[in-house]
Amino acid sequence: MTDRTLWSYKDIAAHIQVQPDTVRSYRKHGLLPPPDQVKNGKPYWYRDTVRAWVASRPRNRGR
Repeated sequence: MTDRTLWSYKDIAAHIQVQPDTVRSYRKHGLLPPPDQVKNGKPYWYRDTVRAWVASRPRNRGR
């Protein structure tokens, strides 16, 4: 089943345990997928989109 819950920068940041500005930076540098919806000029992503993106990210970068 697809989860159509919309997440903002704040929700994504909480999910990956970073600051919302970090997520904005990811988008600015093309590391975040394009938003699924834009409401009143604010981007939102479906929860499934974010989870797929997180699963495809490199982990820990050698830490």
